This record gives sequence, structure tokens and C-alpha cells, in this order.
Amino acid sequence: MTAHDPKANLKEYLQGGRDTLVWKLNGLSEYDIRRPMVPTGTNLLGLLKHKAHSEFVYFGDTFERPPGEPSTRFHSAEPNADMWATADESRQQIVDLYQRAWAHSDATIDVLALDSIGHVPHWPAGQNEVTLHEVLVHVIVDTQRHAGQADIIRELIDGAVGLLKGNDNMPPRDRRWWAGYRDRLQRVAEEAGRD
Repeated sequence: MTAHDPKANLKEYLQGGRDTLVWKLNGLSEYDIRRPMVPTGTNLLGLLKHKAHSEFVYFGDTFERPPGEPSTRFHSAEPNADMWATADESRQQIVDLYQRAWAHSDATIDVLALDSIGHVPHWPAGQNEVTLHEVLVHVIVDTQRHAGQADIIRELIDGAVGLLKGNDNMPPRDRRWWAGYRDRLQRVAEEAGRD
């Protein structure tokens, strides 16, 4: 990490979340990357599509740097259209869309100063003026939040966990240890729930 370049530091944290989201798709079937794993329908491919459209809005429209990409985020009659991929949208199309979004975002970040002013189009008038710095922090937090969701969804699908390929950031334990650990936590929860 570059110690004396705040913009580079922020971009590195943003890219880490992006990389994690894409990596969570690796090795999974088309069904698994699309299937809703929680009652709200959250799914891995939908998270990427959502983040692509989100970056186009925050780093494009907000700073009057239109991405030239169609947006489903705010212009669709379909509720949550940016949170899932249709059967006609391939994994590669969504990954490519997300990578184009982050290239556009990075170009915006590179050409503007951190104190540059923009206006978030979907925030209320009078409350939508932001700096590039504020948008970067907002998008980093949102991206990392979705990366955490993706981590849990992936674990629900096939048990795979971790931050990135080659850096799972998990204690080195085998499946038997984890099963015992989970059982222990279950017993503690049941004991606490009796009170």
C-alpha cells in the first residue's frame, strides 16, 4: 500500500472488494451463482451486476462523466432489476460489465481531485452534494459489505470461505475442527437461550 497517496490507498481497498466479489463466482455452476440463498433473493451474480450499476452511477453520473452503458439501476420498471441476472445475461457479460464499470470509475478517480464536487442523482436535492473522497468511502463500504454477503452466500453453497484466492485469511483448521467448533457454538447458544 502506498503510504503517502490517499487516493491510491482508497483505490486499493476498493479493488480488494471488487476482486473478492468476482472470485466468489469461481468454480460454481450457472445455477449456483444465480440462485437466491436468502429470503430477499440475494445471489452472487446479482451482487456483481448491482455493484456495476452502482459504480456507473456514483463515479459516472454523480460527476457528470456518463459511462455510456445502459443502466437498470434506476430506470427499470422491474423492482431490483440490478440485483439479479436474467437467463439471457451470461456470467461473462456481468463480469465484463463490472470490469468496465470499475475501469470507468478508476478513470474518474484518476482525473479528479479528492475534493472535487459531484451530485448523487438519486439522493434528495440539497443533500446530494458530495466530494470524490466521500463517494470513494461510500462505495468502498458498500462494496466490502456486499463482499461479506458474497462470502456467506458462497459458504452456504459449497462451504468455500475466505478473502481471495491464495489468501483465505482463515485459521488453518480442517473440516472436523470446524464442525466441532460450530457444534460448540450451537451448544453455547442453546444454553444462553434457556435464560
